[in-house]
Amino acid sequence: MRRHFLIRCFHWLLSLGIVVNYEFLESGGELHEWLGWVLGALVVLRVVAGFFSRGDASFARLSLAPGLVLQDLRSLAGRYTDHENHSAAGSWMIVVILALVLLLAVTGWMQDLDAFWGEEWLQNVHEWLAHALVALAALHVLAVMIIQFGHGVPLLKRIGFGR
Repeated sequence: MRRHFLIRCFHWLLSLGIVVNYEFLESGGELHEWLGWVLGALVVLRVVAGFFSRGDASFARLSLAPGLVLQDLRSLAGRYTDHENHSAAGSWMIVVILALVLLLAVTGWMQDLDAFWGEEWLQNVHEWLAHALVALAALHVLAVMIIQFGHGVPLLKRIGFGR
């Protein structure tokens, strides 16, 4: 139960931090930078846990077979099968979101380096990554809503307060 709690805390802290940093904090401002560092560190801790954990946090439990992703996406429109853990599409979403947050932390840090100070291309990459992250998060929420309300699988209960 404790592991489930830690995963949920990570999920909701990351989600809240992304929304706050994207929507409410001034881009390039001190709070934006600090929250970016916190989110990057949170993801690094999650990645370490993913490689060394044996429970639900383990990356070994992710289904990353590319051929299953289209099958999973098709099942959203048809007959959806509940998964004990994440589906292949959900597993890939985890990997991509974690990678985007890390890339955002790195490109944000690079903008403070003398070598890249004021480089417009780097600012554009950072901004594009942020937009991509928010778009994927919205897609993630949409998929959860389809599974929850369209297929009757209680994902919100699992994500919020346990099975």
